[in-house]
Amino acid sequence: MTGFVFHLPGSVLRDRSLMKPYYVRLTEGLGARGFPLRLVVHDRACLLDLVAQDSDFHIVDHGWQRHPRLLNTGIAYIYPFWNLDPWGIRAHSSIVGMSFDPEAVDAGAAAAFAARLRRRLLEARKSRYEQPVAVTPVPPGCIAVFLQAEAHRDVAETCHLTLRQMVRGLIARDDPRAIVIKPHPLDTDPDTRRFLRRMAGRDARVQVLEANIHDILAQASVTVTINSAVGLESLLHRVPVVLCGRTDFHHGCRTATDAASLDAEIGQAAARPVPFDAYLYWYLGLNCLNAGSPRLLDDFLGRVAATGFGISQAK
Repeated sequence: MTGFVFHLPGSVLRDRSLMKPYYVRLTEGLGARGFPLRLVVHDRACLLDLVAQDSDFHIVDHGWQRHPRLLNTGIAYIYPFWNLDPWGIRAHSSIVGMSFDPEAVDAGAAAAFAARLRRRLLEARKSRYEQPVAVTPVPPGCIAVFLQAEAHRDVAETCHLTLRQMVRGLIARDDPRAIVIKPHPLDTDPDTRRFLRRMAGRDARVQVLEANIHDILAQASVTVTINSAVGLESLLHRVPVVLCGRTDFHHGCRTATDAASLDAEIGQAAARPVPFDAYLYWYLGLNCLNAGSPRLLDDFLGRVAATGFGISQAK
């Protein structure tokens, strides 16, 4: 009989009220179908040793280690979509190596999918992190720059340019458009704020705004970020994106691997926009799990079966 082991943060095991609804639905659903289930603390150092000690299938929260009986899972940038992947999550997921063919995507399904997302996020002016309610004036046609907290390990491991290299590279370009920079809400580093004030003091194009993401994107001509979730939100606004780091939604964007390539990539982003709806549906709708779907458990078991692991149920 197939058993499942969920490797979760210790805080969740100490207080089950902290468990995300995604895990609640999966664990309760598996239990209701009679699958043996264990919840253990996610310990990266001994994870693969633990997997080798049994014949169960392992689900790893925010992981990026590989084993035939293991899938890594984590929020795929935008709620309620999750990665469930043999390689890892987000920048580490196997979607990185997939090919996107817009001709293979159902245009009607893609348009309906993107319309639902726009109603939920754009019209409500909602994002993953709390956003200001007040509407802030933003220069039309601006270059929108969304920063990330560099202390976050995933960013440091996957960036081609640092925050400062990215900003300096943009300022060095011969482009009259306003450069609107939004700091990350979780970045409390005073050095970052001092750096941004210096850049704004030296170049009149630079404006540092704490505005609602959607107010900025509504006025942007192009978005520049390392690999933030705002890249997908930008595509919802039909604004092209230039990434300065590795991510698994690169197919719908341009990528600058150094400061010197920023100029060309920004030009290409404007000249060759992606089929926004088709890409959003392909990435989120077809390659991620929807935690709000009534088919979540069946979709989950389908992903497990796709690894070649045989599933047998008690009921």
